[in-house]
Order: sequence, then C-alpha cells, then structure tokens
Amino acid sequence: MDALTQLLERFDAGQPAALARAVSIVENQREGYDVLLSRLHSRIGRARRIGVTGPPGAGKSTLTTQLVTAYRAAGLKVGVVAVDPTSPFTGGALLGDRIRMESVALDPGVYIRSLATRGSLGGLSSATRVVADVLDAFGFDRILLETVGVGQSELDIARVADSTLVVLVPESGDSIQTLKAGLMEIADLFAVNKADRPGADRVRNDIELMLGMRQGLALRDVPAHHGVDLKAINNPGKSARQAAAEEQTEAWVPPVLRTVAAKGEGVTELLDALDRHARYLEVSGELFRRRRERWREQVIEVAEQRLRRRVWGNAGIRGYIEGQLSAIESGATSPFGIADELLRRGADLLREP
Repeated sequence: MDALTQLLERFDAGQPAALARAVSIVENQREGYDVLLSRLHSRIGRARRIGVTGPPGAGKSTLTTQLVTAYRAAGLKVGVVAVDPTSPFTGGALLGDRIRMESVALDPGVYIRSLATRGSLGGLSSATRVVADVLDAFGFDRILLETVGVGQSELDIARVADSTLVVLVPESGDSIQTLKAGLMEIADLFAVNKADRPGADRVRNDIELMLGMRQGLALRDVPAHHGVDLKAINNPGKSARQAAAEEQTEAWVPPVLRTVAAKGEGVTELLDALDRHARYLEVSGELFRRRRERWREQVIEVAEQRLRRRVWGNAGIRGYIEGQLSAIESGATSPFGIADELLRRGADLLREP
C-alpha cells in the first residue's frame, strides 16, 4: 500500500494528524498533491465557506472566534483558514490569528490552519482555495476564511467564499468613499465592529446610504409618472436597511450589522444574516453560479501552473531565449517576435508525453 493510500485511510477515519498532513501536502504542492486533491474531489461542496475580511485592526479574528463558538454550540464542525502576513525571516506565517483564537483552538471540533501570504497581493495565500477543499472533504460544516488586513484592491476572498463578510470599525467612516470602489463592492454582509465606540451609527448609515443609492432603492416605490412629489421618495439608506432585513430571493441587499465582538454583542444577528444569505444563494441559483466560477478559475490556474513548469523548465526553451538576446539588443528582432516563436515551439512541447 503506497503512502498516499495510507494517508487517505487515516483521513477517512477522521484522524486530525492525517488532516494536518494532507493540508501541508497541498499547501506546499508536495509530490502527489494533485493526485490527493483528485481523490478528494467528489467529497467537496458540502461545507459553507464564509470569508471574513476588512482593514487591519477591525477585529476580524475576534469576530471569527465568536462565529466559531456559536457554530460549535450548534453542534457544527468548523475549519478556520487564517491567512497571516509572511515572516520576512522564515517565509512562514506569523501565526498571529491562531494566537488570538486561543479560546477555541483546543476544541476537537475546530481545526485552525494559518497560511502565509507569501507575496500574494490579494489578502489570501494562493493555497487558500485548495486548503479549504481539503477541510471540506474532511467533513467540516463551516469553513471560515480570514484574510490579512486588506485594502481596496485586495479582493481575492470573493472568489473563494460563498458568503463574504466585510468587517469595519467606526473609524472607517472617513474611508467609505475610498473603499467603495473595491472592498465595499465584494461584501455580502457588513459588520460595523467595536460599535460601542462613537461614530458607529454614522458609519452604518453611510454604508446603507451607499447601498441604497447603488441598488436604486431610493426610487423603488415611486410612481412612474411626471410631477412626482419629491417627499414621496424613500430615504435610500432606510430602504436598504428594510430590504436587507427581509428574506431575499432575487437581488441581495447586504445587511449592515452592529457588533462588539469582544463582548459577543451582535453575533446572533450576524449568524441569522449569514443563514439568510445562504438561503438566498440556494434559492436564487447564485451558489451554483459562484461555485461553477470557482471551478472554472481553478482549472485555468492549474493549467497555467503546469504550462509554466513544462515550458520554463525545458532546457531547449531557455537556451533559445538566451541565444536570441543579442538579436533583440541589435534590433534585428523584438521580444514580441521571440514570444511568437516560443508559442510555436511550445505547441510541440505540449504534445510531448
């Protein structure tokens, strides 16, 4: 019996050590990682994946811990993928999130894995998706994906999670306009955390106003004729709050919730909103669309990785490039001409066994 088969047997038996070994293999793309993922593929798709993101210092880890505690109280198994900044010395994760989640780390129904970003600019490690697949196959009911503190352009979480929770704080108020073109656009839910601080209501109102204007809720109930009384136009922020509190089946309006994660306040309401979003995803067909898009992206990602290895690992290709550098320097040819020739040569290379 080969080592991979033995590992899968222990994995099937629910052994935590086998899970940790499988995660390490796929995270670091060790030999056989693709075979392992292929064998686990038929088991993937049962877990709900919830992304937790937001600016640094918003309390993401504390709120994630509260969600883990609540899900465990409901009898659910929870996996957490916490993406930490990369250590400049070892290249590994700094493990800050795992330390902050100490209160749930020893629960046998909880598995926490810290991943290093390793230079990824999207707030996630490039291995996050496949690590979540392994946790899904192991039988976790909920998988929480917590990013490093992100900014406007770091939006990878929306491609990996079924539901994306953006965590903000009262001090985020002055940044709403800056964030709205990026981070604000990916949220399925918002949590204004540390809501016992001054300014929390203002931030909540600002977000709801933005949501109402973006989704046209200001004119939702206005009669379609000339001479409309402007007083009849709904407040878009109020309309957004009302729509977000309802059971939604067609167009999802993100709810904006107040939480104080350190005290556990607002967690029940957050759980309810996450459940409503899960129902919306199922009824609307959005879950099917998101997961299909995830598979499409993964096929492209895997194909690109294998193409790079095969092409740039070929000594003949590397030698050809080196031999053409003088011609590029003299102007006899250009990088574009060389690239076209590489594509022709690469086609032959791809047909090799």
